[in-house]
Formats: sequence, structure tokens, C-alpha cells
Amino acid sequence: MTNSSSIPVVVNGAAGKMGREVIKTVAQAEDMTLVGAIDHNPDLLGQDVGEIAGCGALEVPILNDLQSVLVLATQEKIQGVMVDFTHPNSVYDNTRSAIAYGVRPVVGTTGLSDEQLKDLAEFAEKASTGALVIPNFSIGMVLLQQAAIQASQYFDHVEIIELHHNQKADAPSGTAIKTAQMLGELGKTYNPQVVKETEHIQGARGSATEENIRIHSVRLPGLIAHQEVIFGAPGQIYTLRHDTSDRSCYMPGVLLAIRKVTQLTSLVYGLEKIL
Repeated sequence: MTNSSSIPVVVNGAAGKMGREVIKTVAQAEDMTLVGAIDHNPDLLGQDVGEIAGCGALEVPILNDLQSVLVLATQEKIQGVMVDFTHPNSVYDNTRSAIAYGVRPVVGTTGLSDEQLKDLAEFAEKASTGALVIPNFSIGMVLLQQAAIQASQYFDHVEIIELHHNQKADAPSGTAIKTAQMLGELGKTYNPQVVKETEHIQGARGSATEENIRIHSVRLPGLIAHQEVIFGAPGQIYTLRHDTSDRSCYMPGVLLAIRKVTQLTSLVYGLEKIL
């Protein structure tokens, strides 16, 4: 059981690389109590999630039934929080289930469509339940995006390259999409055509947003998460780059999101909105 001021937290995707990092971080937070862990790896069912995460026994078994774990987070005086690092195919249903149970979701899984985000926002508002969808929990990435917005006032040509490990299921990354959306909110159309282009191999020029910002995705083992925003003008190139060397860089943002979501009554998209 949690104490009277502790936030009950359940972690969905607890045995994944990000999930294990979240388990360790929540277990060490004085104002949070880990009450549940969900993962669909059959080999880990019933095992202590602390042992799997490498932080010692926590007396919290790994279960594979999301709804039964969500119930655990509703039995405390303080409304619980679900942290989701799962898969694009399941994140929408996971988030909707959490809201339905009155558990506030903090979603780090990318791949939600605009239509799904709109539906979840409407559902959260009707339920007066806070929700956070965060494409990237890194403070450094937020700073890169802010610098990109500043640079876009002076450059009309820009492309985005995002690089991730080869186990990432969706492309482009949610972070790259979010960066392009932020640049698009300025009302500009980028990369005015200079010459008619021909792609000899489809996709060679990457994907293009409505504002004509090209996004290129790289997937290779050895990478974690990296992004470049490259601006060009006659005689100069301005490159912004963020590199992740360890998943611990996301944890301050995760802790901030868990604390902030308890104060919300609707869905908020993006870490920059709560800083």
C-alpha cells in the first residue's frame, strides 16, 4: 500500500528496455510507489519486476492483464498513474483503458495517429482525467526543438534525420513528427522547389509533411535515439543534433510527467507543455 502522499504507479511494458529504467527510477522516487507491472513476455510472468529490472526485489510481480493491474492503481487515496512504453499497435487501447479506469496515463510509446490523439483527448476531457502523451522525455530534445523554431525564422530550407535502434517499430519517430509539426505551426511552407526531382528508388528523399519538411529515418543496431535538424541557405548550413547515449536521460522527464499528470484534467501532448 502507498502512504497518504505517494503516487501509485503502474508500468506497462515493464520488462522492455525503457520499462526497466522506469521501474528502477520509480522505485527510488520518495513520492511514488510502484503498485503494478505489466508485460506480455510469457517467460517473465509472475517474476519480481525489481529483479528483472536489476534493482532488487520489489515484491511486485509481472502480470499480463492490464485491467487487473489498473484496478490496483484505483484502490489508493491518490489517483494512480500508468506509464506506458509498449508498442504502437497497443498504445491506443492501453491509454483508453487507463482513462476508463480513472488512472492517468503517461505515454512514451509513439505511433498514435492524429485521429487517435483527438479521440483520446476528447475521452480524457469527458472523464476529467489528466493524460500526457510525450514523444520524447529528454530535456535536451525540447531545447533542440526550441532552437529549431528560432532558426526557422531565418531559414526556408530544412530537413530532419532521425536515427534509432533497429527494434523500433514505427517510422518516422514521434519526436521527428513532433519537431516537424512545431515548425509547421509557424505557417511557413519550407523547401521551395528549385528543380524537378526524380527518385530512382522510391523513398530516397524521405517522407514529406504538409509543410514540405522531409523526414529521413535510419534504423541500425548500436543506435539508441538521435535526431538532426539541418537548415540550409546559400553559403551556410546550420545543424542541430541531439544524441542519446543512455536511457537514463529520459528519467527526469518521466518523473516530471508522473507528478504533473496528477494535476491535469485533460490530455496534453509534448514535454514542452509541462516544463
